[in-house]
Formats: sequence, structure tokens, C-alpha cells
Amino acid sequence: MKENREEAGLAIKRRVSELHEEVIELRKLVHTLLTVICEEADGVHSGAAPTIPGQPPRGYCM
Repeated sequence: MKENREEAGLAIKRRVSELHEEVIELRKLVHTLLTVICEEADGVHSGAAPTIPGQPPRGYCM
């Protein structure tokens, strides 16, 4: 019975480790996607992209 508990504990630790790695990968993906979405239309973060009339100069995505 003790062996079953140890095996279950090891299985849980392995699964938590796998999930942790997946979370790290997903965070990187989300960061990349947000960077692409919020990138200026000309591809340069210089502020040279055209603005939409009537919109605030910041706080929206192109």
C-alpha cells in the first residue's frame, strides 16, 4: 500500500512538471502573439505608423 502511495506521488509530481513546462511554453506564445498584435503597421516601434482619426494616440492596436 505504501508503494502505491509513492507511485501515485511520483505520478503527480511528473504531471505537475509537465503542466509547468506547458504553462511556460504557452506564456511565451501569448507574449509573442501580443507583440505581433500590438506591433505598429510599419513594423517599427518608432511612432511613425499612421493614426486613426478620432482615436487616442495610444492604447489601441493597429
